[in-house]
Amino acid sequence: MDPRPSEASLVEMAQLLLPGDANALGAAFGGSVMGWIDICAAISAQRHCRQVVVTASMDDLHFHAPVKVGWTVNLRARVIAAFHSSMEVGVTVHSENPLTGERTLTTSALLTFVALDKDGKKLPVPPLLLATEAEKVASAEAHARRTERLARKGTGATWQALVDAPVKN
Repeated sequence: MDPRPSEASLVEMAQLLLPGDANALGAAFGGSVMGWIDICAAISAQRHCRQVVVTASMDDLHFHAPVKVGWTVNLRARVIAAFHSSMEVGVTVHSENPLTGERTLTTSALLTFVALDKDGKKLPVPPLLLATEAEKVASAEAHARRTERLARKGTGATWQALVDAPVKN
């Protein structure tokens, strides 16, 4: 497969924050923002590999600042690294005050997607063409994060059992 440039996977989306996607404080509900991030990142991953993709993980999700009702939510995503059948996608979310145009970073996240065929089997993805020094550094960091994720795989059994344990009265 021929390598594909990172910028070819760039996705920009915008949402208007309406009351139905807000919490009791009149700011964006985190779950709505997470859903928008997942959609934006999935489109980016699909643009890179031109295959059906599924979300494998969401890491380093950080809420930096609130988004107020009536403000614009601007999302940007691009593939940071391509592995064998998976890709890491970075997403940033900025709020925009519609009256002043001021933008603020509100959320950032890293997601991993896996390419699948029609039977749900993993497919190889094209390598990422790393043209700039920033792309090379970001990809190297993504490879290190992947190594850490794979080392942690299966280590959540203790906390999952605790959450699922029946409550003793």
